[in-house]
Amino acid sequence: MLLIIATPLAWWLSQTRHWSKQAIAAIVALPLVLPPTVLGFYLLITLGPNGVIGQLTERLGLGTLPFTFAGLVVGSLIYSLPFAVQPLQNAFANIGNRPLEVAATLGASPFDRFFSIVLPLAKPGFLTASVLTFAHTIGEFGVVLMLGGNIPGKTKVLSIAIYDHVETLQYAQAHRLR
Repeated sequence: MLLIIATPLAWWLSQTRHWSKQAIAAIVALPLVLPPTVLGFYLLITLGPNGVIGQLTERLGLGTLPFTFAGLVVGSLIYSLPFAVQPLQNAFANIGNRPLEVAATLGASPFDRFFSIVLPLAKPGFLTASVLTFAHTIGEFGVVLMLGGNIPGKTKVLSIAIYDHVETLQYAQAHRLR
């Protein structure tokens, strides 16, 4: 899901000269500089019943997102987004315009150029983004704990389960979870 969101965003960031490019790139990179618990706290506030997004989801009849699986997914997407966008953006930028111009000269549509030229040439960027986001998502702790809590069967994730076992000195059980 993260790569589906990150791909068009990274492509746009690599190709645009729009005035908002730097601001959007900075917003995407924000999870890299904010401590996870701080990001989790602000997501909790924003997605909660008094937050902007929380009020919107309530009006739409979806309820609020904190302490739900959907909330964990949203939080994980936001928290891991820069680990997908930045490798893809670099991969797209490294392709350059020449292969795309040649394909356009030969009559390829923008859609064909993207799927036949850009995606295959950006394969190393997709591999890097996949590995980074997987490792980052599996190990995330602060955002998950702040936004999802520790509700067994509902929002308890692997990193929290391992932490619970280590906290109670049950190292063998923690080791079995990995």
